[in-house]
Amino acid sequence: MPAARLSRPNEAGARAPLRLMPTTPQLASLPKAELHLHLEGSVRPTTAAELAARYGEPIAPEEVAARYRYTDFSGFIEAFKWITSLLRTPGDYALVTRRLAEELVRQNVVYAEITISAGVMLRRAQDVEANFAAIRDAAAEQPFRSLRTAWIFDSARQFGSEAALDVARRAAALAGSGVVAFGMGGDELAHPAEHFRPAFEFARSRGLHLVCHAGEIGGPGSVRDAAEILGAERIGHGIAVMHDARLAESLAARRIVLENCPTSNLCTGALARQTGKPDASLADHPLARLAERGSLVTLSTDDPGMFHTDLLTEYSRAASLGLSNAQVVKLVAQSFHAAFLPPEDRLALAGNLERAAKSSGLL
Repeated sequence: MPAARLSRPNEAGARAPLRLMPTTPQLASLPKAELHLHLEGSVRPTTAAELAARYGEPIAPEEVAARYRYTDFSGFIEAFKWITSLLRTPGDYALVTRRLAEELVRQNVVYAEITISAGVMLRRAQDVEANFAAIRDAAAEQPFRSLRTAWIFDSARQFGSEAALDVARRAAALAGSGVVAFGMGGDELAHPAEHFRPAFEFARSRGLHLVCHAGEIGGPGSVRDAAEILGAERIGHGIAVMHDARLAESLAARRIVLENCPTSNLCTGALARQTGKPDASLADHPLARLAERGSLVTLSTDDPGMFHTDLLTEYSRAASLGLSNAQVVKLVAQSFHAAFLPPEDRLALAGNLERAAKSSGLL
């Protein structure tokens, strides 16, 4: 049974109900999905130190944690370059995949679409196919049998259109091995969306789903271009739509999903940039307002290792924005509905969630 509602006096002296936030055990009991999750950004300081030691570059986990603190987006990009420089072999990728899978299973994540920075691998002249085989095999190991995974190959916008097309081709070649989508991240201000139309059209022609980071540090126009020029089905972050209600309505009408990552937006300074508040806090994040106004919003960690977060923490923080228990459950469900899965699988996962939510007292 749900816990009893408490009350407190309001300004008129009446007793107003206190909203009870979901507890950590309640959130942990819910089956969940992660849709915006970068493998390379999941590397925790202890694992980063372990990788660095492999290559004779000793660094303490505390020093890594210090590197994982940023004041702006460019600082985050520099840290991302550093951590990817420590991923050099298929064995390195297998290690970080196992560590991520352990975390996801521990949080009762039953489905994850994990983004792999294939563009960075190519930039470093690595064997993408060998790395991916190691990643896929590690995720399929027995301890992680409760976790279903799919993969998104990501190109870095700042690397240009030809590099993006190369990533799209690699993704298409591996579509039968679990790659379900092609996407683009990196510096969304680097090149106009039009430059990447050939890569996205190629990926679509090969049956891949399409995702694109936009409206993270760019404005509403960046989101519009990702949807209209590139055909993105889900927008990574998309918080800039807080400035354009008509765009938000249009995206919702077309069932285009906004993958919100609040802690990420705080850590990279993206929220401060969007709000014009240097001291922006979680309370300034538009997630709750977007959801209440009908936007299709999912919740994810983005780069949990680099932002010192996890999915349970993200849901707790989302609840603190004023979401009711039913709204939190709806937010969890949206990740299943937005997943690149067959309709019957999405419905089955959402049904399992509803039963768990009722059992835990959240519904």
